[in-house]
Amino acid sequence: MQLLVEGPITAGQIGERLGISAAGVRRHLDALIDAGDAESNAAAAWQHNGRGRPAKRYRITAAGRAKLDHTYDDLAVAAMRQLREIGGDDAIRTFARRRIDTILSGVDDAGDGDVEAAADRVATALTSAGYATTTAPAPGPIGGVQICQHHCPVSHVAEEFPELCDAEREAFAELLGTHVQRLATIVNGDCACTTHVPVSLEQPTLRLSAPAEESTTIKQGAST
Repeated sequence: MQLLVEGPITAGQIGERLGISAAGVRRHLDALIDAGDAESNAAAAWQHNGRGRPAKRYRITAAGRAKLDHTYDDLAVAAMRQLREIGGDDAIRTFARRRIDTILSGVDDAGDGDVEAAADRVATALTSAGYATTTAPAPGPIGGVQICQHHCPVSHVAEEFPELCDAEREAFAELLGTHVQRLATIVNGDCACTTHVPVSLEQPTLRLSAPAEESTTIKQGAST
Protein backbone atom coordinates (compact mmCIF):
# COMPACT_ATOMS: atom_id res chain seq x y z
CA MET A 1 0.00 0.00 0.00
CA GLN A 2 2.89 2.38 0.74
CA LEU A 3 4.24 1.86 -2.76
CA LEU A 4 0.82 2.62 -4.22
CA VAL A 5 0.07 5.72 -2.15
CA GLU A 6 3.51 7.27 -1.68
CA GLY A 7 5.78 5.76 -4.30
CA PRO A 8 8.46 6.31 -5.38
CA ILE A 9 9.58 5.81 -1.77
CA THR A 10 12.72 4.53 -0.04
CA ALA A 11 12.94 1.41 2.12
CA GLY A 12 13.88 3.60 5.08
CA GLN A 13 10.76 5.74 4.67
CA ILE A 14 8.55 2.66 4.48
CA GLY A 15 10.22 1.28 7.60
CA GLU A 16 9.56 4.50 9.51
CA ARG A 17 5.87 4.46 8.61
CA LEU A 18 5.40 0.78 9.42
CA GLY A 19 7.70 0.63 12.43
CA ILE A 20 10.02 -2.05 11.06
CA SER A 21 13.68 -2.05 10.05
CA ALA A 22 14.79 -0.96 6.61
CA ALA A 23 16.50 -4.35 6.16
CA GLY A 24 13.18 -6.11 6.77
CA VAL A 25 11.46 -3.81 4.30
CA ARG A 26 14.09 -4.54 1.65
CA ARG A 27 13.48 -8.29 1.95
CA HIS A 28 9.80 -7.72 1.20
CA LEU A 29 10.66 -5.32 -1.60
CA ASP A 30 13.06 -7.84 -3.17
CA ALA A 31 10.26 -10.42 -3.20
CA LEU A 32 7.92 -7.93 -4.88
CA ILE A 33 10.58 -7.11 -7.47
CA ASP A 34 11.17 -10.81 -8.19
CA ALA A 35 7.42 -11.20 -8.74
CA GLY A 36 7.38 -8.21 -11.08
CA ASP A 37 5.10 -6.22 -8.77
CA ALA A 38 7.62 -3.50 -7.84
CA GLU A 39 10.70 -1.83 -9.29
CA SER A 40 13.53 0.32 -7.96
CA ASN A 41 15.21 3.38 -9.43
CA ALA A 42 18.13 5.51 -8.35
CA ALA A 43 17.10 8.72 -6.65
CA ALA A 44 17.41 11.96 -8.56
CA ALA A 45 20.09 14.39 -7.48
CA TRP A 46 17.56 16.76 -5.91
CA GLN A 47 16.14 13.89 -3.82
CA HIS A 48 19.49 13.11 -2.15
CA ASN A 49 20.19 14.54 1.29
CA GLY A 50 23.33 14.00 3.35
CA ARG A 51 26.35 11.87 2.64
CA GLY A 52 26.69 8.44 1.05
CA ARG A 53 25.01 6.84 -1.90
CA PRO A 54 21.47 7.99 -2.68
CA ALA A 55 18.88 5.54 -1.41
CA LYS A 56 16.93 3.62 -4.03
CA ARG A 57 13.31 4.53 -4.46
CA TYR A 58 10.68 1.89 -5.03
CA ARG A 59 7.34 2.04 -6.77
CA ILE A 60 4.60 -0.32 -7.86
CA THR A 61 4.62 -1.64 -11.44
CA ALA A 62 1.72 -1.95 -13.85
CA ALA A 63 1.65 -5.70 -13.16
CA GLY A 64 1.42 -5.06 -9.42
CA ARG A 65 -1.32 -2.52 -9.90
CA ALA A 66 -3.28 -5.02 -12.01
CA LYS A 67 -3.37 -7.42 -9.05
CA LEU A 68 -5.19 -4.91 -6.88
CA ASP A 69 -8.96 -5.00 -6.56
CA HIS A 70 -10.88 -3.35 -9.39
CA THR A 71 -14.55 -2.58 -9.92
CA TYR A 72 -14.58 -3.27 -13.66
CA ASP A 73 -17.23 -5.96 -13.25
CA ASP A 74 -19.50 -3.59 -11.34
CA LEU A 75 -19.03 -0.96 -14.03
CA ALA A 76 -19.79 -3.45 -16.82
CA VAL A 77 -22.93 -4.72 -15.10
CA ALA A 78 -24.13 -1.15 -14.53
CA ALA A 79 -23.53 -0.31 -18.20
CA MET A 80 -25.41 -3.42 -19.34
CA ARG A 81 -28.35 -2.56 -17.09
CA GLN A 82 -28.49 0.91 -18.59
CA LEU A 83 -28.34 -0.58 -22.09
CA ARG A 84 -31.28 -2.84 -21.28
CA GLU A 85 -33.29 0.08 -19.91
CA ILE A 86 -32.62 2.12 -23.05
CA GLY A 87 -32.86 -0.54 -25.76
CA GLY A 88 -34.49 -3.56 -24.16
CA ASP A 89 -33.45 -7.19 -24.49
CA ASP A 90 -32.76 -6.81 -28.21
CA ALA A 91 -30.05 -4.27 -27.46
CA ILE A 92 -28.37 -6.71 -25.05
CA ARG A 93 -28.49 -9.52 -27.62
CA THR A 94 -27.11 -7.26 -30.34
CA PHE A 95 -24.26 -6.11 -28.11
CA ALA A 96 -23.43 -9.67 -27.05
CA ARG A 97 -23.34 -10.92 -30.63
CA ARG A 98 -21.23 -8.02 -31.90
CA ARG A 99 -18.79 -8.61 -29.06
CA ILE A 100 -18.16 -12.29 -29.86
CA ASP A 101 -18.16 -11.56 -33.60
CA THR A 102 -15.33 -9.09 -33.01
CA ILE A 103 -13.36 -11.70 -31.04
CA LEU A 104 -13.81 -14.29 -33.79
CA SER A 105 -13.54 -11.88 -36.72
CA GLY A 106 -10.28 -13.37 -38.00
CA VAL A 107 -11.43 -17.00 -37.82
CA ASP A 108 -12.11 -18.85 -41.07
CA ASP A 109 -15.23 -20.98 -40.98
CA ALA A 110 -15.42 -24.70 -41.67
CA GLY A 111 -16.26 -24.19 -45.31
CA ASP A 112 -13.76 -26.92 -46.26
CA GLY A 113 -15.59 -29.40 -44.05
CA ASP A 114 -12.74 -29.70 -41.54
CA VAL A 115 -14.72 -28.95 -38.39
CA GLU A 116 -11.92 -29.97 -36.02
CA ALA A 117 -9.46 -27.53 -37.61
CA ALA A 118 -12.06 -24.76 -37.47
CA ALA A 119 -12.68 -25.53 -33.78
CA ASP A 120 -8.93 -25.15 -33.16
CA ARG A 121 -9.02 -21.75 -34.86
CA VAL A 122 -11.94 -20.71 -32.65
CA ALA A 123 -10.01 -21.83 -29.56
CA THR A 124 -6.95 -19.81 -30.59
CA ALA A 125 -9.01 -16.64 -31.06
CA LEU A 126 -10.74 -17.12 -27.69
CA THR A 127 -7.40 -17.64 -25.94
CA SER A 128 -6.12 -14.39 -27.40
CA ALA A 129 -9.18 -12.71 -25.86
CA GLY A 130 -8.41 -14.11 -22.40
CA TYR A 131 -10.51 -17.29 -22.39
CA ALA A 132 -7.65 -19.85 -22.06
CA THR A 133 -9.35 -22.23 -24.48
CA THR A 134 -8.39 -25.71 -25.64
CA THR A 135 -9.98 -28.40 -27.79
CA ALA A 136 -10.15 -32.13 -27.12
CA PRO A 137 -11.82 -35.20 -28.61
CA ALA A 138 -15.27 -35.69 -27.12
CA PRO A 139 -15.47 -38.81 -24.95
CA GLY A 140 -17.98 -41.58 -25.48
CA PRO A 141 -19.51 -43.19 -28.56
CA ILE A 142 -20.97 -39.97 -29.98
CA GLY A 143 -17.55 -38.56 -30.82
CA GLY A 144 -16.86 -35.06 -32.05
CA VAL A 145 -14.74 -32.38 -30.44
CA GLN A 146 -15.12 -30.26 -27.31
CA ILE A 147 -14.21 -26.59 -27.03
CA CYS A 148 -13.19 -25.95 -23.41
CA GLN A 149 -12.95 -22.37 -22.15
CA HIS A 150 -11.01 -22.71 -18.90
CA HIS A 151 -11.41 -19.05 -18.00
CA CYS A 152 -14.14 -16.50 -18.69
CA PRO A 153 -13.16 -12.82 -18.28
CA VAL A 154 -16.84 -11.80 -18.21
CA SER A 155 -18.27 -14.58 -16.03
CA HIS A 156 -19.51 -12.19 -13.33
CA VAL A 157 -21.35 -10.14 -15.93
CA ALA A 158 -22.72 -13.27 -17.63
CA GLU A 159 -24.33 -14.33 -14.36
CA GLU A 160 -26.88 -11.55 -14.87
CA PHE A 161 -26.70 -11.41 -18.66
CA PRO A 162 -26.71 -14.97 -20.10
CA GLU A 163 -27.09 -13.40 -23.53
CA LEU A 164 -23.28 -13.27 -23.59
CA CYS A 165 -23.14 -17.07 -23.38
CA ASP A 166 -25.97 -17.54 -25.88
CA ALA A 167 -24.21 -15.33 -28.41
CA GLU A 168 -21.02 -17.39 -28.11
CA ARG A 169 -22.89 -20.63 -28.82
CA GLU A 170 -24.64 -19.11 -31.84
CA ALA A 171 -21.36 -17.80 -33.25
CA PHE A 172 -19.66 -21.18 -32.76
CA ALA A 173 -22.49 -22.95 -34.60
CA GLU A 174 -22.32 -20.58 -37.57
CA LEU A 175 -18.53 -20.75 -37.91
CA LEU A 176 -18.41 -24.53 -37.54
CA GLY A 177 -21.44 -25.13 -39.73
CA THR A 178 -23.10 -27.54 -37.32
CA HIS A 179 -25.33 -27.61 -34.25
CA VAL A 180 -23.31 -27.21 -31.04
CA GLN A 181 -24.35 -27.86 -27.46
CA ARG A 182 -23.16 -26.30 -24.22
CA LEU A 183 -22.42 -29.03 -21.68
CA ALA A 184 -21.08 -26.91 -18.81
CA THR A 185 -20.48 -23.27 -17.90
CA ILE A 186 -18.32 -21.42 -15.39
CA VAL A 187 -21.36 -19.30 -14.52
CA ASN A 188 -23.11 -22.43 -13.25
CA GLY A 189 -20.14 -23.39 -11.09
CA ASP A 190 -18.38 -25.74 -13.52
CA CYS A 191 -14.61 -25.61 -13.94
CA ALA A 192 -14.87 -24.67 -17.62
CA CYS A 193 -17.35 -23.68 -20.31
CA THR A 194 -17.54 -26.82 -22.42
CA THR A 195 -19.17 -26.91 -25.85
CA HIS A 196 -19.71 -30.14 -27.76
CA VAL A 197 -19.22 -29.97 -31.51
CA PRO A 198 -20.35 -33.03 -33.52
CA VAL A 199 -18.09 -34.06 -36.37
CA SER A 200 -19.75 -35.98 -39.20
CA LEU A 201 -17.60 -38.78 -40.54
CA GLU A 202 -18.43 -40.54 -43.81
CA GLN A 203 -18.92 -44.24 -43.21
CA PRO A 204 -17.85 -46.73 -45.90
CA THR A 205 -20.71 -48.39 -47.79
CA LEU A 206 -21.06 -52.06 -46.86
CA ARG A 207 -21.60 -54.56 -49.66
CA LEU A 208 -24.37 -56.80 -48.46
CA SER A 209 -24.57 -58.98 -51.60
CA ALA A 210 -22.25 -59.98 -54.41
CA PRO A 211 -22.58 -58.26 -57.80
CA ALA A 212 -24.77 -60.01 -60.34
CA GLU A 213 -21.85 -61.20 -62.50
CA GLU A 214 -20.04 -62.63 -59.48
CA SER A 215 -23.20 -64.45 -58.33
CA THR A 216 -23.67 -65.99 -61.77
CA THR A 217 -20.09 -67.27 -61.79
CA ILE A 218 -20.53 -68.81 -58.36
CA LYS A 219 -23.73 -70.62 -59.44
CA GLN A 220 -22.09 -71.96 -62.64
CA GLY A 221 -19.13 -73.23 -60.69
CA ALA A 222 -21.40 -74.97 -58.23
CA SER A 223 -23.40 -76.66 -60.98
CA THR A 224 -20.28 -78.17 -62.58
